[in-house]
Amino acid sequence: MEEPTLGIDLGGTKIEAVVLDGAGRTRWRRRRSTPRDDYAATLEALVALVAEAEAETGRRLAVGIGHPGAVDPVTGRIKNANSTWLNDRPFGRDLARRLARPVALANDADCLALSEATDGAGAGAAVVFAVILGTGVGGGIAVEGRVLAGPDAIAGEWGHNPLPWPEADEWPGPPCWCGLHGCIETWLSGPGLAADFARATGERLDARTIAARAAAGDGAARTVLDRHAHRLARALATVVNLLDPDVVVLGGGLSRLDHLYEAVPRLWTRWVFSPTVRTALRRARHGDSSGVRGAARLARLTRGAAHGEGARLRVTVAEP
Repeated sequence: MEEPTLGIDLGGTKIEAVVLDGAGRTRWRRRRSTPRDDYAATLEALVALVAEAEAETGRRLAVGIGHPGAVDPVTGRIKNANSTWLNDRPFGRDLARRLARPVALANDADCLALSEATDGAGAGAAVVFAVILGTGVGGGIAVEGRVLAGPDAIAGEWGHNPLPWPEADEWPGPPCWCGLHGCIETWLSGPGLAADFARATGERLDARTIAARAAAGDGAARTVLDRHAHRLARALATVVNLLDPDVVVLGGGLSRLDHLYEAVPRLWTRWVFSPTVRTALRRARHGDSSGVRGAARLARLTRGAAHGEGARLRVTVAEP
């Protein structure tokens, strides 16, 4: 039986940590708010969570981190993170030094893909595309249960492609933090949904409140959710055309919107280049804790002989 491992999911609004035993059972879990816009405080929060997990379990734990953006294979620094205070920082190296041990790192959507392809909604599927619909929009790819990251560590980063087949009022689209306009993330993220509601009504509400309003019969909220589903169907149709995955798994806070699982497969047939679409759209089996479970599975790559596997999967193992 493998030793327990610690996974940490570093999100834009929350940090979640979980200890999994060798059978994938949860032995300990905690959540904390993310210290936004503060790199040093983010490192401190992570170090404190590791210390707490080890105090609770009585073990020195191998650590895996799921984070926004990617570790640049050339510089070793974070790039492309919507948690912009991480960008151009030697995050893995800094954390490994603070913890005095190797740390495995991967994009948060890659962790979601690994988790769901292992024992989640995509278990047994050859190709899984995992989507995070949360503070940002990300994507990860698992092929035969292994993460596909690519030589530039950007495989699956569909959130910073333009929204496809734009309608007249969707061009050029909202400005994105990446410097472009109309990125999928600006339309499909939680903040993107809230911004669309504000443009339509002049009222600023978060995605959860908009969904509750729609469920209570609010016509404006329902219209905004319908537009969001239509945009998601277009965006995922391009993924199906390019990758033809067996399963698309939705994670992140907006994956709780029940209507997406009926509406999107019904709508995407218009743009998928096939008379039939056998790709399944499923909710992440492990909910918004799926990414952290994937991070815990990465942690075993920090153990000596597993480094070669980490390189093959293009998972970064940062040394102290």
